[in-house]
Amino acid sequence: MRFNHLDLNLLVALDILLEEQNITRAAERLHMTQSATSGVLGRLRSYFEDELLVQVGRKMQPTPYALELMEPVRDVLLKIRSSITSKPAFDPSTSKRHFRLVTSDYLISVLLAQVIEKISQEAPFITFEMLGPGDNSSELLVRGEVDLMIVPERYVLEDHPSQLLFEEEHVCAVWNGNTQVGDSLTLEQYINLGHVSVGFGRTRHMSIEEWFMNQYGVSRRLEVITNDFNTLPQLVIGTQRVATMHGRLARLYAKHLPLRILPTPVKIPLMREFMLWHRTMDGDPMHRWLREQIGGIIQGLEQPLAA
Repeated sequence: MRFNHLDLNLLVALDILLEEQNITRAAERLHMTQSATSGVLGRLRSYFEDELLVQVGRKMQPTPYALELMEPVRDVLLKIRSSITSKPAFDPSTSKRHFRLVTSDYLISVLLAQVIEKISQEAPFITFEMLGPGDNSSELLVRGEVDLMIVPERYVLEDHPSQLLFEEEHVCAVWNGNTQVGDSLTLEQYINLGHVSVGFGRTRHMSIEEWFMNQYGVSRRLEVITNDFNTLPQLVIGTQRVATMHGRLARLYAKHLPLRILPTPVKIPLMREFMLWHRTMDGDPMHRWLREQIGGIIQGLEQPLAA
């Protein structure tokens, strides 16, 4: 298909070339030889009357005009995928759709495990891929490489639809044998205890460190840093340490581990969990169905916050 003498199939190649900025990697993704991929780049250069990618040392870099093209080209391809290739009606029981989601292990435990269980009964051929949060998670959504992100409010993108799923409190979890605290914690005890916390990404973003430092001018005594929420309660067992964690996850583990769940000594702001998706997926019937399944499970999660 051509539009203004441009073969629209070349837009797929242009999108991959601008993303990879490397002929070899682009050729692999396009299932073409390097010479054929170079030929495609030549045709694109001729059409747009711009070099698009230029060699700088050992790397290729996009020209200013190519940088301007990146977002509209990706939007066009995503709109084609969502409006032309998606069927207006679908049968979940026979669908073989594959969904990619960015979310934390905490949300998999308290929400998505139940969603997937329910969907497996109604739509047994639908498959899922869970990606942990990282420094490029938002970029994956913008580029349409993931279907959904379920993340705290600070990661919501203004240009894409989002929906508040639920609010979450923080609580403190300690081992039942912890002799340094009773059924409550003072701020002094909290500061003096050793802490188990979570850090994500290359920047090692800590869960509540920045807020705590801004409010009280002191840092918690971090003795163990892990890379997921589900190991927090396990790492306080047999120690005098404390973990500050999501209330729902703490209550889930307290059913199986010797834990005491205590109120935090200071009021930590509620965490607001949002579901967000690329704007071109807003009207996709299968995508909308998945969002409805997630929203339906939320009702069962609503329980009184700990005192």
